[in-house]
Amino acid sequence: MSKAPRPLIAVPTDVKQFENYTWHTAPGQYLTAAIDVAEVTPLLVPSFGDRIDIDAVLDGVDGVLITGAKSNVHPALYGAEPGPAYEPYDEARDATSLPLIRAAIARGVPLLAICRGIQELNVALGGTLATEIQELEGRMDHRAPDAPTPDERFAIQHPVRIAPNSCLAGILNDDSIRVNSVHRQAIDRLAPRLEVAAVADDGTIEAVSLRDSKAFVVGVQWHPEYWARSDAPSRRIFEAFGEAVRAHKAARTA
Repeated sequence: MSKAPRPLIAVPTDVKQFENYTWHTAPGQYLTAAIDVAEVTPLLVPSFGDRIDIDAVLDGVDGVLITGAKSNVHPALYGAEPGPAYEPYDEARDATSLPLIRAAIARGVPLLAICRGIQELNVALGGTLATEIQELEGRMDHRAPDAPTPDERFAIQHPVRIAPNSCLAGILNDDSIRVNSVHRQAIDRLAPRLEVAAVADDGTIEAVSLRDSKAFVVGVQWHPEYWARSDAPSRRIFEAFGEAVRAHKAARTA
């Protein structure tokens, strides 16, 4: 008996210049976690902004994964003045991922947003971001440690408190987990449609979900993709995303 085809998910790309070419790319660890743990097939969406038919993309997929990236959401998109503290930018990705996020939520398409992704989710729905949070009073340094290997840079470092009765609490069945932080920006003003699902000890918002909704819309500031095959909470986040994607596919093809 042949296996049922895996559902497809959309992954918007970063735009990079390399060897005199413009590349539309996505980090491999996110794609690996999607394939091996969520058990879905990722399709890369090139970041061409309004030249991409977002409705056509969502007609063909049952989930959306918004990855982390070295770049930051352009501050003009949430009313801040651009400057070196907010750089680097990827405006082509902004122009693609933010409309994709809004459209996915409007359709009830499962969405998992990680690192830059949670920031895009917050901005897409009307929130703002703070930069260089390690310089703010009372905040810890959430940046990656200065270490020679990726395993050390993405090491699980600090606890976060999971909000009771949140979507994430249902996924993890725990009130506290340890996570890896590799960021210098974070949510400042929370978008009205989002609710806090986890916070760090210094008050930094570490996870969000969609307020008053049964749809799977989860954003995390840490990096579950890196340890999705070995760390139980990281694995569970991707497993839950995969389950939501399959449920969405079953519902719309019934």
